[in-house]
Amino acid sequence: MAKQSKEKSITKDKLIGMKVIDSKGSIVGTVTDIGFTVGKAGTSLIIEDKDGETREVSWESEVQGAGDFVLLKPQAATPTAVAPQQQGAPVCPTCGGPLTYIQQYQKWYCYKDQKYV
Repeated sequence: MAKQSKEKSITKDKLIGMKVIDSKGSIVGTVTDIGFTVGKAGTSLIIEDKDGETREVSWESEVQGAGDFVLLKPQAATPTAVAPQQQGAPVCPTCGGPLTYIQQYQKWYCYKDQKYV
C-alpha cells in the first residue's frame, strides 16, 4: 500500500470567505480573492479587514497553513517577541519550541510542528 502524502491542495472556492488569523490568534480579516502577478511565480491572498481595507498576503512567504482558517506565519523575531517565552509561555512537548495561543479555537499551536497541542 502506498504512503499517503500529508500535503493537500486547497481550492480557490474553499479559500474565498475563509477567516485569516495572525500568529497571536487575532482575526486579521477574510479572504476575498486570490491574486497572481503576470510573469512571476507565486500566489497572494487578497484579505479584507473589518474596516473594509484590503491587503495582499504572499502565500509562499506569509501563510503558515490553511484548513478551517488561514494561519499567518509569525512576524520576524524582535526582542519583545522573544519575551513571552522567557516569561514562562508553554513550549511544545514534541519539539520544545514556543507555542502560540489561537484565541478563536482556544488552543495552543506549534508553528514548528504545524499542529495544535
